[in-house]
Amino acid sequence: MSDTSAVVETTSTSARRGGGGREGRRALRGAPMVSMPALVRNIPTYEILPNEAVELIHDESLKILEEVGCEFRDDAAPAMWKAAGADVQGTRVRIDRALLMQLISTAPEEFTLHARNPERTVRVGGKNSIFIPMYGAPYVRDLDNVRRYGSLGDLNNFHKLAQMAPHIHSASSIICEPMEIPVPKRHLHIIHSAMTHSDKPYMGIVTSKERAEDVMKMAGIVFGDAFVKDNTVVVSITNCNSPLVWDQTMLDAMRVYASHNQPIIAAPFALCGASTSASSIGAVAQVNAEALAGVAFTQLIRKGAPVIYGQFMVTVDMKSGAPMGGTPEAAQMMFVMGQLARKYKLPWRTSGFHVGSKLNDAQAGYESNMLMHAAVLSGANYIWHSAGWLEAGLACGYSKFVTDCEQVAGWYKYGQGLKFDDFKDAMAAVREVGPAGHFLGTQHTLEHFDKAFFMPSIMDFNSFEQWSAEGAKDHDTRGRDKARAMLAAYEKPKMDEAKAEELAAFVARRERELPDSVN
Repeated sequence: MSDTSAVVETTSTSARRGGGGREGRRALRGAPMVSMPALVRNIPTYEILPNEAVELIHDESLKILEEVGCEFRDDAAPAMWKAAGADVQGTRVRIDRALLMQLISTAPEEFTLHARNPERTVRVGGKNSIFIPMYGAPYVRDLDNVRRYGSLGDLNNFHKLAQMAPHIHSASSIICEPMEIPVPKRHLHIIHSAMTHSDKPYMGIVTSKERAEDVMKMAGIVFGDAFVKDNTVVVSITNCNSPLVWDQTMLDAMRVYASHNQPIIAAPFALCGASTSASSIGAVAQVNAEALAGVAFTQLIRKGAPVIYGQFMVTVDMKSGAPMGGTPEAAQMMFVMGQLARKYKLPWRTSGFHVGSKLNDAQAGYESNMLMHAAVLSGANYIWHSAGWLEAGLACGYSKFVTDCEQVAGWYKYGQGLKFDDFKDAMAAVREVGPAGHFLGTQHTLEHFDKAFFMPSIMDFNSFEQWSAEGAKDHDTRGRDKARAMLAAYEKPKMDEAKAEELAAFVARRERELPDSVN
């Protein structure tokens, strides 16, 4: 499917309903085709617990690994742990705290994540925060507000939107699943789309050793094998199955990426109250133990390999068993994980806009604000799921994606803190205007009006009469208008022609070699 046909396929019905023209141009305003560097936070990092409480959680986490242990369920990992000095019984590994902390100390505190366009390269760790779209949705909520299975055309579109969003720093990878493509071949098209429709960093595939190896081969084509050997170009997610199990699929992915010096996120997937105890602090202690075990294992594979300490923690509705997104406990646990990450001097990942709402509605806004506020104030470095997430990750919404991107721009400015660079000129303007005047015509205003304040283009601040005259559109509708206009204005980033041909040939060859179904 061509780039043009992908857009036409998903926008044709909406275009017939009058989504383009003046309204489309209006929706596109405020979306410059530039890319911002990583946010360097210039606001205080919030510490929700005193140091003594953090030390208590840390100590209990180490006791879990020493006394209960963690399962490493494959043939190679237990032997690696035994050779390192751990107590290994079958696949159960008990790790002495001295060994654990020594391994963790070899992971770098920061690293550079390279993009194929060097202008999009970002720094991960320290006071830097980057924002990454969602990952893994089988469904989309499309430009006609219909919930349906995702397609390759949708995935292409989301990668295009990620490329165009100035404050989004990565194309992610599986923003939505291209469900029409057979599973054994799907990863090829996912990575090809991320690498060609965007020139920002992207994420890898972890569903099998062979697929991870394909990702690295594709990276070698685009970046060069020599460059990939010594530089980080792809981040991949590995999830511990709470409670306390690292399975073979995740361990295989760790081995592929860490051995290539590529960072993995060691992130337990915890449904608090179901796969952890029904206690926020108890859940944090368990998840911390699981994450530390994963971080330490990467250092057994390759000492000094970059790794991101992570967590995905949502609470469970104790009446229905359903996972909940933007709850106060999720935010509180995020703050504590940030404190622990800083104790271990590790870059860390959390999630920004993961919500339970089915629509881009008020509930989605409330949940999103609760979590992103915590993500930014807790000092997170890799803020994943920052665009598109609906219904606990089962769907990616076009409207949600672009409205999230606009909100990320606001959080980016919030995180930069207040600046005093024009304070002297602002005070001069007060003296110039004096009592009962206005500032609209002053030189200071003329020089600063376009950047002094955050000015969203999707949110509406007009009078009721003006809003009514323009169609009385709600926020969700305006988001779809914006997505439609952005896709119409998309320009594909250039790639070296020889590399593009080699990449396409690799995908075609691997498609011929791989089966259409999983055995």
